[in-house]
Amino acid sequence: MNTTDRNGTSAHGTRTPAVKAAATRNRILAAAARTLSLKGYSATRLADIAERAGVRPPAVYYYFPSREELIAEVMAVGQLRLREHVETALAALPDGTPPMDRICAAVEAHLQVELHLSDFATAVSRNSGQLPEDIRARLRADSGAYFDLWRDLLARARAAGAIRNDIDLRAARMLVMGALNWTPEWWNPRQGSLTGVIRTAQSLVRHGLGVP
Repeated sequence: MNTTDRNGTSAHGTRTPAVKAAATRNRILAAAARTLSLKGYSATRLADIAERAGVRPPAVYYYFPSREELIAEVMAVGQLRLREHVETALAALPDGTPPMDRICAAVEAHLQVELHLSDFATAVSRNSGQLPEDIRARLRADSGAYFDLWRDLLARARAAGAIRNDIDLRAARMLVMGALNWTPEWWNPRQGSLTGVIRTAQSLVRHGLGVP
């Protein structure tokens, strides 16, 4: 008789091997995200990840065939979490929210998840430019979906007359997203609050793109 409940716990109160394995895999992923967010791609070693996860280095290969596979999954999870957080923030806005306010909401959501809520998102922002081309190619479809989100935000603002006509929308999108993604490289909570960073970024975007 199967005495395991839906959470993978046996009748004796112990977790099944499958649940333990999934928990260990998730712990390794979280440790990799944290290490990448702190050290960057080139300085991240499997030994560092294993130590942070509380496992022996060879155990990492049981769950991920290579360092690159582990990093690729961290980046994929980070991209998804970043996009979903921004999409959720935008979906929560009242109907009729002005286009520039929607852009500023996206700026806030991006910085919140990148700097405070998710090591996975921070890892994406810090390491996207350092990744080998094969990993970047695997991640391109999902990163494209996030670019499309920002492309739509700016296009709608332009159509509503909220962005100056002399602004190149593609250049604006790349500059805004580049600035947001660079923030983990320099922001230090001991030198300024997250709220201050968000409000400054929103002001730069609003007044840099908006019609006077």
